[in-house]
Amino acid sequence: MVSIIVPVYNDPIGLRSTLDSLVPQVTESNASIVVVDNDSTDRTPSVIDEYAGIGSVTGLRETSVQSSYAARNTGIRATESNVLAFVDADMTVPEDWLESALQIFQAQDADYMGCNVELTLPENPPLSARYDHHTGFPIQQYLEHQHFAPTCCLFVRRDVFENVGLFDHRLVSGGDKEFGNRVYDAGYDLHFADDATMYHPTRNSLRAHVKKDLRVGRGLCQLQRFHSDRFGTPGIPPRPSGIKRPDRDLPTKDRLAFGTLSRLFTAVRGLGYFEEYLTEDRRGELEGVPRLET
Repeated sequence: MVSIIVPVYNDPIGLRSTLDSLVPQVTESNASIVVVDNDSTDRTPSVIDEYAGIGSVTGLRETSVQSSYAARNTGIRATESNVLAFVDADMTVPEDWLESALQIFQAQDADYMGCNVELTLPENPPLSARYDHHTGFPIQQYLEHQHFAPTCCLFVRRDVFENVGLFDHRLVSGGDKEFGNRVYDAGYDLHFADDATMYHPTRNSLRAHVKKDLRVGRGLCQLQRFHSDRFGTPGIPPRPSGIKRPDRDLPTKDRLAFGTLSRLFTAVRGLGYFEEYLTEDRRGELEGVPRLET
């Protein structure tokens, strides 16, 4: 059995696209979809209501903690499946994705597996979208060098959560890396499913990139605040990682523009880091990572 957990916050359009691509697959298999609304303030809950009961779609709410990781934990606790898949609310998948991913998961006897992610461009893409498409989601490199896969494309056996604990709901970003590192440190092998491809839309504006990188910067500081034994002392930002440099075979104009954007977004991450560092919000510092009751 597999449960696909989809956290969502204020994204009715993205959620509809995701469910439209997932629902036909779960109705033909022993699978279910659990959508967890993280206290949305727009039409998102009404979209969840439309799909609840179709195939095996269940809608839940996580209102006590504003965190996608808290929403995922709520979904995990509400299921009994021995395999859990995590898909973000703006992802889409091809019609054979679930079958292909599970075949690879079983063939590798995997406990933790990241899927391939390709970014999709709009028509007449602006510079921000082309930059996002170029840098992409290097899932295989994340797994090999940083020991994690993003939670938008992740399969995990339930007994892994029972062993190492759930996601750290205190983090606004970086919870996928923190959890993956815990899994790796516990001795599990991390696998990559190159043939199980998922699709993610590009971020098409500077504003969207800045919003994301401010959150990433805050998460970097929180990783140090709550997990200093693994991520370093708060106040000393980690060296930038996971940022792809523009390829040399790009046209000169694009290479210069992408390089400028890369430096800009690195600076934005630094700004987010120090904004978090200077706050007095030390929420849950002693609370620790939640456990999954067995």
